[in-house]
Amino acid sequence: MKIAEFQQLIEKIYFEKDSARGLAGTHMWFCEEVGELTRALRRGNSEELEGEFADVLAWLSTLASIAGIDLQAAAHKKYAQGCPRCAGTPCACG
Repeated sequence: MKIAEFQQLIEKIYFEKDSARGLAGTHMWFCEEVGELTRALRRGNSEELEGEFADVLAWLSTLASIAGIDLQAAAHKKYAQGCPRCAGTPCACG
């Protein structure tokens, strides 16, 4: 599944509820999910990590949708040529 397809799927599932909550309220939920990912990273359980990474990606996608950002296009624009600062792949920045 491409990033754009994932973002559209998350919109179908959650956009109405998330947009009603607003960008600030949804951002708080996103931050909570990042905290859950942090705890999962400390525990090192692969299954738990998989779910938490997926949750963070879903909340990031819904934030982008509420803000009117195409996440796939934004990522491509910024990173398609490599590092945004040095254009290196891998990054050669000090």
